[in-house]
Amino acid sequence: MNQRIAQFALVVKDYDEAIAFYTQKLQFQLIEDTKLSEEKRWVVIAPPGAKECCILLAKVANEKQEKAIGNQTGGRVFLFLHTDDFWRDYNNMVAQNIEFVRPPQEFDYGTVAVFKDLYGNLWDFIQPNEQNKAYAFFLK
Repeated sequence: MNQRIAQFALVVKDYDEAIAFYTQKLQFQLIEDTKLSEEKRWVVIAPPGAKECCILLAKVANEKQEKAIGNQTGGRVFLFLHTDDFWRDYNNMVAQNIEFVRPPQEFDYGTVAVFKDLYGNLWDFIQPNEQNKAYAFFLK
């Protein structure tokens, strides 16, 4: 059996502001932006070099969804962005005024810091090392 998570939805207030944040500040690629109706678009982004999973930017459709913006996981770290060069990307993110809520730290599994996206979702930013079991799993 071969399955994978292809994409997941991230609730956003506005397509264009989310696209601008992710492509300009985080250097993500805009994979697709297709108009589906007057209100709805199919907007897919991915970090540079991503081959397995993309993010579908989903504009809020109702009040309940709007309340979840920036807090889709109740305040926990929601997303995990891996890099092959922590300090290169960290310094670029700082230059782009990305807000880090936890400074870089070295752990057994790699170097990590936590930042907020434009809506307040928390991201672990990680350069994993060989002792990171999840990272080693995908290298198989």
